[in-house]
Amino acid sequence: MEVGAFDPDQIDVIFIIPQLHGLGSAGSSRGFGYNRCQFCLWGSVVPADCLVKITDINFAYDDRAILKGINMEIPRGQLVAIMGNSGCGKTTLLRLIGGQLKPTGGQLLVDGESVPDMSHDELYAMRRRMGMLFQFGALFTDISVYDNVAYLMHEHTNLTEELIHDMVMMKLNAVGLRGAHHLMPSELSGGMARRVALARAIALDPMLIMYDEPFAGLDPISMGVIGQLIRRLNDALGATTLLVTHDVQEALQIVDYVYFVSDGQIVAQGTPDEIRASADPFVHQFVFGEADGPVHFHYPAPPFEEDLMRRDARG
Repeated sequence: MEVGAFDPDQIDVIFIIPQLHGLGSAGSSRGFGYNRCQFCLWGSVVPADCLVKITDINFAYDDRAILKGINMEIPRGQLVAIMGNSGCGKTTLLRLIGGQLKPTGGQLLVDGESVPDMSHDELYAMRRRMGMLFQFGALFTDISVYDNVAYLMHEHTNLTEELIHDMVMMKLNAVGLRGAHHLMPSELSGGMARRVALARAIALDPMLIMYDEPFAGLDPISMGVIGQLIRRLNDALGATTLLVTHDVQEALQIVDYVYFVSDGQIVAQGTPDEIRASADPFVHQFVFGEADGPVHFHYPAPPFEEDLMRRDARG
């Protein structure tokens, strides 16, 4: 097992701070209490409804349609996976939710607010309530593990260095890497780097956490550790999680609900048990990794005999 491995059950004893974003910032009215063992925040009541609601969303690059009438509802507190073949629009959906892109049609609400209609300041305030784990981690290579996790706290809060230190160590402890806080990203294994990126993603205790291919390039042990971390941190934070992945079997062990995207449309959805039992040809092919089906093995081409005859004619 790699250096820094841990028992995911230990997360249950970690003190997690809900809705930390904006503490100490100008105009903030949210209070907080603090001692060396425990944190407490008040002033934020989260209604039990959908955190993200996507209605008839369309998106295109010039004339090339990427998303075509997407409808999704992401309930608060749930871990939802978005699956599909490469290029079907999964990462584009995350970018739309984060406001990096604007849809060409439809409605996209996060916490009841229309993301495409937000002003610059409103969008950045909303993003401070989101966490993002990018493909392969995307750590800052020239600063330490500690500083990677502390970065958002320095940028978006006026917390004291003492409080930031305690917060960073708590986040690293939650992912089993408190002892690696002094290391540089180049000194980490792939699984450790992904866990540091996860600690950074939850640095401000976001209401929404998005993961873009968190299992890519990981060995089976690291993959299992990351999967359990994603599930347990979602539950401990009371957050809502969107997981974009190709790793069907690992995802189906931890998620509450699955959307399958193909050719820019939702072609199937359901709980993990419903997905495993699905008779839909696309879902069956994707879940069981079959070479042929609705997604064809061969790229479109004329009959092979025609190519052979052309070769003979060139003689």
